[in-house]
Amino acid sequence: MSEASFDYIIVGAGTAGCLLANRLSADASKRVLLIEAGRKDDYHWIHIPVGYLYCIGNPRTDWLYNTAPDAGLNGRSLKYPRGKVLGGCSSINGMIYMRGQARDYNQWADITGDSRWRWDQCLPYFKLHEDHFGGANAMHGAKGAKSEVLLADKTVYGETLRHHNAGGEWRIEKQRLRWDVLDAFAEAAVQAGIPATPDFNQGDNEGVGYFEVNQKSGWRWNTAKAFLRPTCYARPNFELWSSAQVSKLLMTNDADGQSRCSGVEVWTGAGGYVRAMAKHAVVLCAGSIGTPQILQLSGLGPATMLKEHGIDPVIDLPGVGANLQDHLQIRSVFKVQGVQTLNTLANSWWGKAKIGMEYVFKRSGPMSMAPSQLGAFTRSSPEQPFTNIEYHVQPLSLDAFGEPLHNFPAFTASVCNLNPTSRGTVNIVSPKFSDAPKIAPNYLSTDADRKVAADSLRVTRRIAAQPALAKYKPIEWKPGVQYQSDDDLARLAGDIATTIFHPVGTARMGRIDDAQAVVDPELRVRDGRGGVVRGLRVVDASVMPTITSGNTNSPTLMLAEKAAQWLAHEALASP
Repeated sequence: MSEASFDYIIVGAGTAGCLLANRLSADASKRVLLIEAGRKDDYHWIHIPVGYLYCIGNPRTDWLYNTAPDAGLNGRSLKYPRGKVLGGCSSINGMIYMRGQARDYNQWADITGDSRWRWDQCLPYFKLHEDHFGGANAMHGAKGAKSEVLLADKTVYGETLRHHNAGGEWRIEKQRLRWDVLDAFAEAAVQAGIPATPDFNQGDNEGVGYFEVNQKSGWRWNTAKAFLRPTCYARPNFELWSSAQVSKLLMTNDADGQSRCSGVEVWTGAGGYVRAMAKHAVVLCAGSIGTPQILQLSGLGPATMLKEHGIDPVIDLPGVGANLQDHLQIRSVFKVQGVQTLNTLANSWWGKAKIGMEYVFKRSGPMSMAPSQLGAFTRSSPEQPFTNIEYHVQPLSLDAFGEPLHNFPAFTASVCNLNPTSRGTVNIVSPKFSDAPKIAPNYLSTDADRKVAADSLRVTRRIAAQPALAKYKPIEWKPGVQYQSDDDLARLAGDIATTIFHPVGTARMGRIDDAQAVVDPELRVRDGRGGVVRGLRVVDASVMPTITSGNTNSPTLMLAEKAAQWLAHEALASP
């Protein structure tokens, strides 16, 4: 088996992995290997915003996972898209830029006992890589703005990034279209008591408004464009292996008995297996499904479960694959009259031609659309202590993702519980890395989640009944007004709800003495004996102890920004 050596090995060229590769390879003395199981992002539909329709469910760009049949969904199984391509989920997601709420990060700080996870300590790391259309200010970063993180870092890492003018890579723009029906929904939400907001990303996202998106001049802006091209590609110390899947971590013990991850074993297809060795660190960025799978295949996980699959436990870590959280959306469809929706605009060849021509010549219109354009954050009921539900509102309707648009004008208001109390699992089903793990989200398994589901559907109806929408005569087509009681609505949620593709938490961080934590507050994997595994970190959404109150892509970038600095500082301190 051939072998290659690097300073850093990053497993997964997705949201976190691309940023880490950019930051760590800025030091020309460090050799960085980035490994991606998928192919390069040269598929044209990745870059056209509406192309998510052709990327999700496509083996060219998607892992094609499915969940196990779920009791909370009345026995249904869901498709579970995850990006298998350079850029990862940032190449196939909804492009919504959303940080969540300040309380999310303050809760992380409480769980980990580390104040560096508080909102005010995370905000500068969001701003470092931001290129916000509104320019730099107290809440946002922009290309060319001086970063307080880099100004405060007097080490070689800070000096190197300042020298390279790092920062401002992650473009955030306003959407390039609007719809009368969505404007009316926003006005109706205000009439229902939800304030209008120009910015969901200031720490309290309560309000209604159009989402900001990760696009640049009408094109999707994924992390491969932002952080790899051309920056990393031009660095001789950077290497990318695509169509290469990590089969396991290489675990050893140092002379003092301390556990160490020394590298990875990689399946390259026709080239067979290759070993890549890391001097400083292996960084798992394979996501909330891939990361626990790799850890378990390597003998790090619940010992009893590993033995059942013929894997010798290296470290008994019961939290690996546990604590899965996700946002479950419940879609309400309202027929309307006297207003244009995408259903009617795209129901003829002429309409489709107009849509195509507008994008070709203006980079605007429906082909520049994120999957959801309008957002709203509010409380599911007055007794809720904080904003706990999110709306994704669309000027279209269909029976299910990937199905044809309906032949009548309509809009869809999808609502999700931002802070579910249900917890699921991700576990291997065999010792083969090629076998997809079992994903069991365990949706709607608590009374609290079922109550929020029922209450949120009532909020949807209250908004739709406001005067601002009356001129379009909205009629609830799905789920139907015949469902009224808590039991009816909760059962209905199980029939129609779908994932919004935000899995987190399966390798969660916590205090070093927290038996269920997989990583410590600096994202180092615990060794189960009060210490950490040398040379191994997890940097992706799997480390989130609780799900953020909004879309999860941008919080993952912030995690990576922090981790890059910690990794660089650790290398500077080592011999």
